Amino acid sequence: MNRRRPPAANPVVAGSLIVATIILCTGIGFGLGALVGVAVPLGIAGLFAGVVAGLALVITRFRDL
Repeated sequence: MNRRRPPAANPVVAGSLIVATIILCTGIGFGLGALVGVAVPLGIAGLFAGVVAGLALVITRFRDL
């Protein structure tokens, strides 16, 4: 008779999802840019893409709140 409680909306989880996505996208952009020879511009583009992707991830993860 134990019911599972739905996962709590923890702001720490939301913040760490955003930060992890930003770091991941920045690293991917910087790595691809290093291969091409334009590491800093693609790293900055990855940073902005990470912000957008991180916000989208948090919105979809915590949509039911």
